[in-house]
Amino acid sequence: MTAENIIPEPDGHEKLGPLRGQAWLTLHTNQARRLIRGRNGTKGRSPIIGLGLFADRLRLIWQAARNDDPYADWWLIKVHEAITEREALFQRLQRDLDERLTQMGSIEVAVAVSERPYRIPLQFANPYAYQAARLVSTYDAVVCAALTASHIGALDRASRAHVIELGARKIRGLFMIPQGYRFLRIERSDIRKGNEKSIQATQFMGTVPDDVLRGERRAPLAPTQRCLSSGFSRNLGFHHAPSAPETEPPVDKNDDA
Repeated sequence: MTAENIIPEPDGHEKLGPLRGQAWLTLHTNQARRLIRGRNGTKGRSPIIGLGLFADRLRLIWQAARNDDPYADWWLIKVHEAITEREALFQRLQRDLDERLTQMGSIEVAVAVSERPYRIPLQFANPYAYQAARLVSTYDAVVCAALTASHIGALDRASRAHVIELGARKIRGLFMIPQGYRFLRIERSDIRKGNEKSIQATQFMGTVPDDVLRGERRAPLAPTQRCLSSGFSRNLGFHHAPSAPETEPPVDKNDDA
């Protein structure tokens, strides 16, 4: 079909609707499932942040990064680096377990899986929450392999416990990272001016690295920044402009990744 054969749509033709999809997480071990749910704090027991609370807090940081908060950009970098480091760790653990399972001579070993796996839908507002869910899935596979290796005698109990607890501790550490972020409705122009917001941000979260402040370093999956009242641009730098309204950024359900 040539271009001249294409019949143009009439004015006022209904536009295509937004894209919708589904994502599901399937887990086979209680160790991984506990990382999804977390634990409420009680007397004598501190709370444990699960995937859900991690994603909720990360959503706020994601929106703040879109609205020119350099601390939000910094926290997304921390999350990205933590996920990358843990992925590398789980790959090393999985390789070691795979080698143990293949060193059984003529015995072929199939990694154990649950007869009734735990399956939940995922609906997050940003890609790093999905990356974290994938990490939980990877940990789940490591636990399955460790339990299987222990069952057939290819891994001793102490080593099995070490692998399982190390992985869980690493994921819990990842889920704690967004808890250190404080939403102060700050923009890069506030830091340039050294105003009260800037002072509070430094007190609560430290000094943001210069390359992050200038917008030269952002997380690979960071959101596109909106046109901002602060007048900041990664290429143009700072100039004076009115401050943004003192309101919490709304959650954009159609957030771009």
